[in-house]
Amino acid sequence: MSLIKKIIISFTLIILFSNHLFAQELKKVGKFKDWEAMVIYEPSGKVCFVQSSPIQQSPKSYKREANLFVSFRPEENISNEISVTPGYEFNNKNSVIAVSGKNKFKFDIMQQGFAWIADNKIEIKMIKRMKKGSRIMITGYNQNKSQTVDHYSLLGFTKAYNTSKKACS
Repeated sequence: MSLIKKIIISFTLIILFSNHLFAQELKKVGKFKDWEAMVIYEPSGKVCFVQSSPIQQSPKSYKREANLFVSFRPEENISNEISVTPGYEFNNKNSVIAVSGKNKFKFDIMQQGFAWIADNKIEIKMIKRMKKGSRIMITGYNQNKSQTVDHYSLLGFTKAYNTSKKACS
């Protein structure tokens, strides 16, 4: 696929995704340093989440829209759901890994440009680490098997997390 086609498809998806979110009443409930707490009302119920964008990405020449999320979906009995999108479709043959300090967390599920951790106990351990840490790095691989590393600041994570959790309780 040509670079022009990739850019057009990417912009189209971003516009569609943005319009879809706003149509479902996206509401910011707080901004805490490098993290935001949000609420969206979907047909299946209220979803609360925190999100952040990388403060540093490599390679620097590969500009992408990446985000890290922790979500709560009370109507679906889901809490502490961690997901990440690197701004591209993951290569399923390589692992997506989060590292903070000496702690490593592997994302088990990769679909439609997102990765999730399947075990809620591991998600809770990662959230505890995120509350204590100052930075977390997410490593992934694109379809060309090129590695990317996104560095996320954890400044403000705990306040954003607590605000989001409270908004969905």
